[in-house]
Amino acid sequence: MTGTLERLAGEGVAPWLDDLSRERLVSGGLSRLVNEQGVVGITSNPTIFDKAIGSGLHYDAQITDLARRGVGVAEAARLLTAYDVRWACDALRGVHEATHGVDGRVSIEVAPQLARDTMATLAETRDLWWLVDRPNLFVKFPATRQGLGAISAALAEGISVNVTLIFSLDRYDEVISAFLAGMEGARAAGRDLSSIASVASFFVSRVDTETDNRLDKIGSSQARTLRGRAAIANARLAYRQFEKARAGDRWRALEADGMRPQRPLWASTGVKDPAFDDTRYVVELVAPDIVSTMPEATLRAVEDHGELRGDTVHGTYAESQQILDDLDVAGVSYHDVVATLEEDGIRKFSDSWRDVFGTVEKELRTASSKGRRA
Repeated sequence: MTGTLERLAGEGVAPWLDDLSRERLVSGGLSRLVNEQGVVGITSNPTIFDKAIGSGLHYDAQITDLARRGVGVAEAARLLTAYDVRWACDALRGVHEATHGVDGRVSIEVAPQLARDTMATLAETRDLWWLVDRPNLFVKFPATRQGLGAISAALAEGISVNVTLIFSLDRYDEVISAFLAGMEGARAAGRDLSSIASVASFFVSRVDTETDNRLDKIGSSQARTLRGRAAIANARLAYRQFEKARAGDRWRALEADGMRPQRPLWASTGVKDPAFDDTRYVVELVAPDIVSTMPEATLRAVEDHGELRGDTVHGTYAESQQILDDLDVAGVSYHDVVATLEEDGIRKFSDSWRDVFGTVEKELRTASSKGRRA
């Protein structure tokens, strides 16, 4: 583990990799990131899997078997991704055990087409939990209003969850409440609370992208001074909400019964605007009990030239709130920004799943054609 990432972990931030492919697993690249770079968790999404399946030769044998069995496209996609996630869970099992279940986690995503259907999301969550069958799995699904009930129900059943696509501070409050309700349900069912885990994935860079596009259209001097400030302010205020919830009576009572905290996870940490430092969404959001999931390019940048300054969240709450207030004065509605981002996030993930299905369908056809010629 190198100096910068080691110091980051020492500040209480768990570095996770936002990428997964069979190439990483077969080559040992994932194990090297774990053993040499200190990566302690993995997140994945359909865009990542689409790229991996479409370009990776290591899927051919499994795809051929699926084609021979006549497996449909949707089920084939699920089996391909579950295979990779199960393997990654095994690769991180040592981390999981060494951290007593805190880290060593790997996420698999429920199809986002189900995001507006509570019962369908829950059914898919149960199925993926059974299919992968690893204690260090997170089943990941979006924090839509309809998804809140699925959070509580899954946790009550003992399923560990990664709640994703959180942009809004109000929605994050609802996620925390759903988390506590789920853990109370698990306690009532007599479950071991220490065996259940959760993270709340709060998206960062997309907030700046959407906000800055609106500020650029306004074009005033005030608007220009606010560019690149919304995302970090929003995330810092989310951490304030995490602290407030953790100090509450419900949380404390559950912790006394063995509950682990639902850690905030900073997602979308890759910097999209070249005018900004490429490590800003990591080094500006350092605080205890945080997960920061990074594309490999961001991970390498933090390792190479990230300048850590200790805790960069505490002591910023008043300034962060002022930034959001100033955005409203400048003509950018915070509530409209985060609502737009949630809708766009669901749409983009749904589009990515359709891309996965298209790629898998093409690969199955190719495998079937080769089988007939053989």
